[in-house]
Amino acid sequence: MLNGAKTIAAGKRKADRSLRKEQLTALWFVLPAVLLLLVFVFYPMVQAFIISFQNYSLVSATKSFVGLDNYLGLLKDQSFLSSLKNSFFFAIVVIPIQTSIALGMAMLIQKPGRSSGLFRTLLFIPVVVSTAVAAVVFKLIYNKEFGILNNVLKSLHLPLTNFLSNPETAMYGVITLGIWKAAGFFMIIFLAGLNNIPNDLYEASRVDGASKIQQFFKITLPLLNRTMAFVVIITTIDAIKLSGLVFVLTNGGPNGSTETVVFYIYKLAFQQMQMGYATAAAFILFGIVLVISLIQMRLFKNDVEY
Repeated sequence: MLNGAKTIAAGKRKADRSLRKEQLTALWFVLPAVLLLLVFVFYPMVQAFIISFQNYSLVSATKSFVGLDNYLGLLKDQSFLSSLKNSFFFAIVVIPIQTSIALGMAMLIQKPGRSSGLFRTLLFIPVVVSTAVAAVVFKLIYNKEFGILNNVLKSLHLPLTNFLSNPETAMYGVITLGIWKAAGFFMIIFLAGLNNIPNDLYEASRVDGASKIQQFFKITLPLLNRTMAFVVIITTIDAIKLSGLVFVLTNGGPNGSTETVVFYIYKLAFQQMQMGYATAAAFILFGIVLVISLIQMRLFKNDVEY
């Protein structure tokens, strides 16, 4: 019995040494990524947070501590508040429309067929198209003189308009381009979620006499809860931090009607050189996005399993 106990103890020590060796090996693999994050992500974030409390300009060598003045000034800055309003308007319109389009496209191409691969490729092409190229093409489409959109309106005997020069329609032009550019990516995400739903559930529901609509609301949507949460959260973040499309398509105009908060931060930092003020705006945006993401995660928390 004593020899058996010694054998068990020796085996346990050997297992512990093997486990520690595996943990040490894993640590060495993770360490480079952690160091890169510390150097290129967390350290710049800490420095940026410090700068947000300073009167710091890129064209001046001097900087002074101003406390919460930058944050308090932004809360009274009508340009900043207007840019926030534009960003939220973009997000509120894009989230439901883009999510619905992406889910619809995923359901259309889900069933395997001769042409399903071709359609998946065609629908995904806008995602890989350069933002600058897409914006230039849409500029031509929206052009009042020779744009395709106005030619269609002309053929229908409707009044022509320069969509990007009209403050009432410019944001809708940006929204259309944004949806066209990103829907294909989320289509692939939804397609992966749809393929993970067991087909047995649909077969059982058909035996019970369930219609296609009932299957969608009772099986598809509940089992896409995690996928839907991911899509909505990522879409919200992307929509609120929109800047590239605005920069190329409208440059924030006309009259600031398409100026989003990230584009406004860019102007503050690299055109007006107010780095401290711009950094404070960036951290306010970070806080807003964080709160919205936490709320959305809470709303999508309930998982359904059949």
